[in-house]
Amino acid sequence: MAKITPFMGLRPNKELASEVATLPYDVVSVAEAREFRKEKNNFYHVTRSEIDLPENTDVHSIAVYEKAKETLDAFVKDKILVQDKEPCYYIYELVMNGRSQTGLVCGSSIDDYNNGIIKKHEFTRPEKELDRINHITITGAQTGIVFLAYNDCESVQSIIDNWKQTHSPEYDFTGKDGVRHIFWVIDNYAKVASITHNFSIDVPCTYIADGHHRAASAAKVCKEMRQNGYSIGGDEYFNYFVTCIFPASQLEIQDYNRVVKDLNGKTPEQLVAELDTDFTVTKIGSTAFKPATPHEFGMYLGGDWYKLVSKPGTYSEDPIGVLDVSILSQNVLDKLLGIKDQRVDKRIDFVGGIRGMEELEKRVDSKEMAVAFSIYPVSIKQLFTVADSGNVMPPKSTWFEPKLRDGLVVYTI
Repeated sequence: MAKITPFMGLRPNKELASEVATLPYDVVSVAEAREFRKEKNNFYHVTRSEIDLPENTDVHSIAVYEKAKETLDAFVKDKILVQDKEPCYYIYELVMNGRSQTGLVCGSSIDDYNNGIIKKHEFTRPEKELDRINHITITGAQTGIVFLAYNDCESVQSIIDNWKQTHSPEYDFTGKDGVRHIFWVIDNYAKVASITHNFSIDVPCTYIADGHHRAASAAKVCKEMRQNGYSIGGDEYFNYFVTCIFPASQLEIQDYNRVVKDLNGKTPEQLVAELDTDFTVTKIGSTAFKPATPHEFGMYLGGDWYKLVSKPGTYSEDPIGVLDVSILSQNVLDKLLGIKDQRVDKRIDFVGGIRGMEELEKRVDSKEMAVAFSIYPVSIKQLFTVADSGNVMPPKSTWFEPKLRDGLVVYTI
């Protein structure tokens, strides 16, 4: 069963929450983060601290992580961030386009992560792990929340719903992107104990939705600290990592699309002709094609959109093979465009569905990329099935919206 723990969160003063909160560090570029450099309370100064260093600074240099620690310490000294005095749970509700999802912010057990109670569906990249390992080790904090999901649990949900109905939120603000963020602090000892207990008996496992690298990095930091003798009772904060756990019924996965730099030596006409082996190909024209059902794909090539429909027998029905990201990977990216490993191949990039079909057209029309593919999104059920089977999806298979904000609660280790 899932083991969670309350913790003493390091949080913004109530009136500063909207100034502090930022998108996760890994969904913005350095250039995008630099646009917020003059906003002194903005949390990018901690998560993307290279914005406060010379522009030619290596973003993985020790100076970047030391700057992050310096800024985090300054935020505490100046009382921009204040630590709760007792262990708490936190409720985090996000509202986007009329759809609401409410999660529980807590510490999740790294032993659960290591033992498969927290289930994964993606491989991680060593260089991205090392980046977060250095950030956690030097700052002494986990600054980004890992997004988990679980099968709906009435006993836990009833406590959360009751608290929301009977207590005023600590934070309630709407970001510039129109997403509303509402945050409650559960500081009642009995309620905290009840949540911990209910999770331990009613929630058999949780699933990483977003944040595989943050989770893997926290686990490696924990391993090193245990090896160095820092773990005595096993309940030290570094034995957990900060998560926000959402019931599956409230979540929605968006499409995660692909753009490729070249056609692997083929002409556009050759690519279209070769696609006919595994797909029924229909030229749409200038109107963007966003797949409406599984096994449909859109392709933007040479200023035109094409509809691709997988032919029967061109994919397997196993949990991985049936995914549209797998079908595209096997029958197009690998077979025709020569992209064998999407994690490391520099010829491919990934575009979250939140950016729309316009972003795909922009990347191709600018000549930065040669072709773009729109994909039908993976479902929550498929994600759970893959994770339960012990398999992993192709890289960048899921894009969740809305995004949790960094800076609303920091987990110190």
